[in-house]
Amino acid sequence: MFTGIVEELGSVVALVRPEDGDTTAGTAPDAVLTVAGPLATSDARPGDSIAVDGVCLTVTSVADGAFVAEVMPETLRRTSLGGLVPGATVNLERALPANGRLGGHVVQGHVDGVATLVRRTPGPRWDDLEFSAPAALTRYVAEKGSVALSGVSLTVTWVSDDGFGVSLIPTTLAATTLGRLAPGDAVNVEVDVLAKYVERLMAAGAVR
Repeated sequence: MFTGIVEELGSVVALVRPEDGDTTAGTAPDAVLTVAGPLATSDARPGDSIAVDGVCLTVTSVADGAFVAEVMPETLRRTSLGGLVPGATVNLERALPANGRLGGHVVQGHVDGVATLVRRTPGPRWDDLEFSAPAALTRYVAEKGSVALSGVSLTVTWVSDDGFGVSLIPTTLAATTLGRLAPGDAVNVEVDVLAKYVERLMAAGAVR
């Protein structure tokens, strides 16, 4: 589990796919991602979980301040990880320890889909960001509720059928990739898991 509080900005070293000829087709994962991050790798071991731009990935190896993770087809289909290139900057967060503080909100690292930045409006000390997103995502988003964007826990300022807004304080602008977003850029979206469970229970007739 994560909290949506980014610990550091990592740098993509490589994203290798089986069709690139560097792995054996039919036996390898759909992609192998290598990310450099001094803090994230400081205590990482194979089997640990690290959120990369909000996507929970399992560490397979660690060396020289970088970790390697396998990325499955489902993950590439639902997230923006497939578009990463060497040198790209990503948000990193290690899994929350049992005695840690839940500084943001409950984030699983299970991305539900992708939203696109439509507009950013600078304020005196903050930026207002407007995103477009399919109704399949916005149905779970609530004004003043929580949403994770590329692994960053944020409060929703407004929501409509086809989009929503958030506001970023100076710390978030400086410490995450959201401060660098330009219109047209995509972000990974994880909605509040409680909304999905409530919907599932109601659909199953468990709530009357």
